[in-house]
Amino acid sequence: MPIQNIFDQKIDVTKLDRSKLKSQKPCVLWFTGLSGAGKSTIANALEKKLHEMGRHTYLLDGDNFRHGLSKDLGFTDEDRVENLRRVAEVSKLMVDAGLIVISAFISPFRSDRQMARELFTEGEFVEIFIDTPIEIAEQRDTKGLYKKARLGKLKNFTGVDSVYERPKEPNLVLKGYDVKIELTINSIIGYLKKNATLY
Repeated sequence: MPIQNIFDQKIDVTKLDRSKLKSQKPCVLWFTGLSGAGKSTIANALEKKLHEMGRHTYLLDGDNFRHGLSKDLGFTDEDRVENLRRVAEVSKLMVDAGLIVISAFISPFRSDRQMARELFTEGEFVEIFIDTPIEIAEQRDTKGLYKKARLGKLKNFTGVDSVYERPKEPNLVLKGYDVKIELTINSIIGYLKKNATLY
């Protein structure tokens, strides 16, 4: 049903104005990968590095997001779709504020990631696939989630009884294992500089 009686409100201060004030090009760095792939660890280290470089950032993390805006959602396919819709809309608002947004979410479905990408202008959405095999992610299992899922105590767990759809054309593919995190961060920084996000 179309929304009625709601109109776009003109705002004089634009995304470009906010970006110029921060001397940076806003974007969203969308980390995707299995639970335990290393998304949160890499995202946190990246934000620290960008902060040291004087960049204005905000990190949206999957677990933290579900403590607040998505605390009413479970982990059915429908709830996952809604969770990612909220994440994408919040990311869009933060990009509009001129920030470099780091979103670290499993985001298992290609259609959801494409939906998110389409909210942004060309070059603003950077999909980063943390390519960690499930065997390695499961060996880590720092939160004990894979074990619970294998025992049937945790339903709809990505990689066990819920699908993860690997990105077909991500902007970056990075290993979340057997590599020093500094090298991973440098790869991301290098990509951003090459594509004029950092200058």
